[in-house]
Amino acid sequence: MSECDDELMLSPEALEALKAFYTERDAHAEKFAQLQAAAEELRAGREAYVPLSMDAFAEDWNESQFWYTEEVATTIAKQLLDGATDETAIAIISVPSVFIALKNLMATAPADAPKPKVILLEHDNRFAIFPEFIFYDYAYPFKLPANLKGTFDRFACDPPFLAEDCQTKTALTLRWLSKAAKFTPHSDGRFTPDIKLVMCTGERMERLVHKLHASIGVRTTDFEPTHARGLSNEFYCYANFEVEGVWKFAAAQPSAAEVSTGAITGGGGDARKDGTPVASAA
Repeated sequence: MSECDDELMLSPEALEALKAFYTERDAHAEKFAQLQAAAEELRAGREAYVPLSMDAFAEDWNESQFWYTEEVATTIAKQLLDGATDETAIAIISVPSVFIALKNLMATAPADAPKPKVILLEHDNRFAIFPEFIFYDYAYPFKLPANLKGTFDRFACDPPFLAEDCQTKTALTLRWLSKAAKFTPHSDGRFTPDIKLVMCTGERMERLVHKLHASIGVRTTDFEPTHARGLSNEFYCYANFEVEGVWKFAAAQPSAAEVSTGAITGGGGDARKDGTPVASAA
C-alpha cells in the first residue's frame, strides 16, 4: 500500500459515521418513494387514506428546514380549521409540517365537515407530489398565479431565514394573497379582523413582525413552537387572535416606539432558523 493510500484511509469511527449517514439517507428516500406512490393513489381515488408524516422528508439545512413536532403542527392546523367554512381559503407559506397536519385533519374529518381551500407555497419541489403545491421563492413575492390575489383569509407562515429582507418580502406575499380585512368592533374598544395569521419565527424578529403585520393586530403569544430535532435558537409564535387553552397574547410586548423602528434584536446579519449565518438570504 502506498503512502498516498495510507493518507486516504478513514478511521473505523469515520467509516461507521459514513455508513450511518448513507443508511439514514436511503431510509428517507424509501419513505419518500412510498409517500409519493400513496399520494398518486389518493389522487386517482384508488386508495384509502393513510396518515401522512414529515418523516418522509429529510430536513435540508441549506434550505433552513427545521420541521415542527407533530403536536405543534397539529395545534396550529386546528386553529386554522376552527370555524372554517367551504368558502374559507387557507394559505400555508414555507411551513410544510403544518400543511401535512392540515391534510391529515381534513382527511379524517366527518364527511359533512367544511372543506376549505388549502394551498402550500413552498420552495422545496419534493412537495410537488401534492396538488396543493405551488412553487414559491420569497425573493419574488408576487411571482404567483394571478388568480390567487386577494382570495385568502387564513395563513400559517414561517419565513425560512431570520433576515429583514426575507421577513419583509414574505409579508408582501401575505398582503397580496389576503382578502380585504373586515373588522368587528367590541365594547372594550378592540377590533377583531376576520383575517387569521399564525406566524412562527425567531425571537430576534419580534419588533419587525409587529411592524409588518400591525394592520391586522399581530402580537407575540405564549405558545412555543418546538421543533422535532430541536433548535437552539429561540422561536416565538405570533398571531392576531387568542385561543382559549392553547395560546394567549404574551404579557410583555414591544412598545409602540420599538415597533415603529422595526429594529431587529440580537446579533446582526442574516441567519438560518437555527441562528447560523448565511452569506445572503436573497
